[in-house]
Amino acid sequence: MGLAKTEMFTDQQNEISLYAKVFGHPARVSILQHLFKINSCVCGDLVTEIGLAQPTISQHLKELKQLGLIKGNVEGTSVCYCIHKENWTTMKTVMFKFLDQDLTKQQDCC
Repeated sequence: MGLAKTEMFTDQQNEISLYAKVFGHPARVSILQHLFKINSCVCGDLVTEIGLAQPTISQHLKELKQLGLIKGNVEGTSVCYCIHKENWTTMKTVMFKFLDQDLTKQQDCC
């Protein structure tokens, strides 16, 4: 299997691809929705709320945090997660510019 060759693409293309990847799994979407719904940090009830095993939740949290859409603080023996508001806003701006592209009103050529 070949390499992704991400260096062939612009920074913007790679950034959009990373955002799309993070939304490509329903567990990560569910985690984000839960964090928005409770509008605060969550420290451990994600396993109960989402219904997946702790290691699976941890892996999805790691990916969300690695991309910067969530942030975590250590409180005692647990890590509490919440939406990283500034990075969320940046992601929305980048994705909106990409998704808001429209075809010009020209004759159908295909």
